[in-house]
This record gives sequence, structure tokens and C-alpha cells, in this order.
Amino acid sequence: QAQLVESGGGLVQAGDSLRLSCVASGRTFSSKSMAWFRQAPGKEREFVAFINYGGSTYYAEFVRGRFTISRDNAKNTVYLQMNSLKPEDTAVYYCAAGPLAGHYDGRYEYWGQGTQVTVSS
Repeated sequence: QAQLVESGGGLVQAGDSLRLSCVASGRTFSSKSMAWFRQAPGKEREFVAFINYGGSTYYAEFVRGRFTISRDNAKNTVYLQMNSLKPEDTAVYYCAAGPLAGHYDGRYEYWGQGTQVTVSS
């Protein structure tokens, strides 16, 4: 059974960095588009970034220039490097995989359980 497992979240101060990892198992995800979404308390889940099977990337405006998504197909892993973190980045971050890239969460068929990122001011 295909599974995505995120890790790397934690409590940091504003301006710090974190790197999230998402390890896929149960099948090969190299042909899949991978994405990160996040959900803050009381808010809807929102798109953060995606990387398609060819390595092209796209970011939400509020993280562009601060976050970098990458993938290592040999390790079946996708990463989210987060720099210059802000308190408003506090959320549960979810990894997702699907056949087509996009910012709409309905495009993704596999989801991880999420990892908490908390940024203090």
C-alpha cells in the first residue's frame, strides 16, 4: 500500500530554517508530481509548492523566495527547505502525490499524515 510519511517539523524562532522530508513507500513515485500543502488552525488547507516528475517547480506567492521544493527519486523522497520562517508559517504541513501537478488539492491521490511546524515570534 502506498504511503507518504513526513518528518522534520518542529518549534523554531522567526528567521530560522527547517527542512521537511517526505518519504514515499509502497510504490515508485518518480513519475508522480509531489506537493506540499499546509493547514493552520482554523483555516483551510492551502497549497505551498509542487514539483512535477520532470523537476519543474511552482510556489505559492507567500513562500516564493523563502521555500525550496526538491526531490530525490532514488530515495523516493521530496523535501521542503524553509528559510526565513515567519510566525504565519505555523501550520501542519502535508506531503501529497498525484499524476498531475497543480495547486488544487483534488489533483493529489496520496497524502501523508502531516508534520507540525511552529514558528515563534
